[in-house]
Amino acid sequence: MREIPITTNDAGRRLDRFLRKYLPGASLSEIYRIIRKDVKVDAKRRNESYILNEGEVLTLYLSDEVFEKLTRSKGAFGAGSGTTAAKAKRTFRIIYEDDEVLIVSKPFGLLTHGDSHEKKDHLANQVKDYLIASGAYDPRSEKVFAPAPVNRLDRNTTGIVLFGKTAASTRELTRMIRDDEISKFYMTIACGVIKEDLHLGGSLVKDSASNKVKILDGSDGKKVETIVRPLKVLNFGSGLKATLCEVELVTGRSHQIRAHLASTGHPLIGDSKYAVPGAVPVNRYVRERFGLSTQLLHACRIGFSDSVSGSEVLGYLGGKAFEAPAPARFNEILKG
Repeated sequence: MREIPITTNDAGRRLDRFLRKYLPGASLSEIYRIIRKDVKVDAKRRNESYILNEGEVLTLYLSDEVFEKLTRSKGAFGAGSGTTAAKAKRTFRIIYEDDEVLIVSKPFGLLTHGDSHEKKDHLANQVKDYLIASGAYDPRSEKVFAPAPVNRLDRNTTGIVLFGKTAASTRELTRMIRDDEISKFYMTIACGVIKEDLHLGGSLVKDSASNKVKILDGSDGKKVETIVRPLKVLNFGSGLKATLCEVELVTGRSHQIRAHLASTGHPLIGDSKYAVPGAVPVNRYVRERFGLSTQLLHACRIGFSDSVSGSEVLGYLGGKAFEAPAPARFNEILKG
């Protein structure tokens, strides 16, 4: 038998979701069987949808052998023991931090989350190591919570990524993004001349074979909306033109900005995946002159709407905005 006090970071979770994190070695069917037979909360049977409250005690009636088996993949502390064996070198920049939120700027070439090829050196692990070192996160005292990014950038996209430092702030940031209470702005350079604002819509459909997305006019796929504001026309090489743009993501889909601008005939410079024939000379020029062989895209600013002021956890962020300076390569290309 094991007694598990429910802490602030555990509270607010469904019983089944808590146990799935706490017992990572258990299948979903095993989790439901354990809830029916081997779990009580404050000495009472609860169903899988029960919401845990701070101060309650969850009792697991499992033998030591079964418990060790079901927690083996993350150790006896569930998510809390998921620390990296060797710390990844910190490469991100801190934009803002308080007790609830960490806003960082991700550098070029760094994954937001790990994947099958890179399991250690990614932004989520770098931030976790930083918070452990600063004392803001103690993995040994946590059962299922670990700080995690609530938005995601492609490996070669730079700029702002949001982290919740507590379970409550992570849930609230996720809700704000879902409810469009956080505005997201990007800087990029698009091939060709864009003379006026573009308000782009349509539906996004993914082509798994090519790992690309397409923008369609019909209702198939996921609705997307992007606002492009041209700032300055740039001259590259001999007669090659491009436009510095601010892009507002009204919806946030993978590759949305790249596909949307390409659909107008103005793909991002350096973006060979979504290039159109007219972009080839510009891409050749920036590759030879600046070594740019991927999209030039920087998440430069986020803004919290005034409605956020009603949030019990993060109301103090209402009306605030945060900016991440453009990386050196972006400025080098602008000057060039």
